[in-house]
Amino acid sequence: MRKRSRTAERDGIALVALRYRREIVGAALAAAATLTIFANALFLQHGPHPAPIFATRAPLKQPAVPLPLPVPKNAAENAQQQVIADIQRELSRRGFYNGVADGVWGAKTDAALRDFLQAANLYINSEPNEALLRTITASTVKAPAPRAQPQEARRDDPIAQLLAPSQRVLAIQRALADFGYGQVKPTGVYDPETHAAIERFQRERRLPVNGVVSDDFVRELSAVTGRPLE
Repeated sequence: MRKRSRTAERDGIALVALRYRREIVGAALAAAATLTIFANALFLQHGPHPAPIFATRAPLKQPAVPLPLPVPKNAAENAQQQVIADIQRELSRRGFYNGVADGVWGAKTDAALRDFLQAANLYINSEPNEALLRTITASTVKAPAPRAQPQEARRDDPIAQLLAPSQRVLAIQRALADFGYGQVKPTGVYDPETHAAIERFQRERRLPVNGVVSDDFVRELSAVTGRPLE
């Protein structure tokens, strides 16, 4: 009888285990996880809680990468300004430039350089650089003496003042001629050829076609040619 009861008991336990095997496996896994957490908290942690359950390898220290030496931002600008200032001084010695050697490439410097190139009969790149500076330094060309206007024409005759040579008109004439807007002679005097060239430029750029040297026209011509005109 005892053997039968024990056998029946084992069979009953086996039947229950088979019927609820998923629940039993889940409970076993939960119990194992609980024991692992308690073991980690009590015996494996060396630092403050929480710590990783399993010990991890210390991260490798990356070697320090030396930072590149800072390059002066204004080094190239200072060198360019120095070249421009030297060009201005050389043009001033030859009578083409009467401003300050400030290293700024403006309309006055641009006009002085073009006067020099015209007087020297040179057709070279007019970009301010060392090659241009050497060309000016090696040249012996001097600016012609300016023609004096009669005193009464300068003071009392507005028409004579209007027809007198203008540096602004001279720069505009050079720009129009260099970029193919007409057969314009750089005289500084507003003449019919200059008027026609201005109208042609205004027509192509969709500006009011009136031949007037307006501020809008000067700004547009300067932007198109990339040349300072004032």
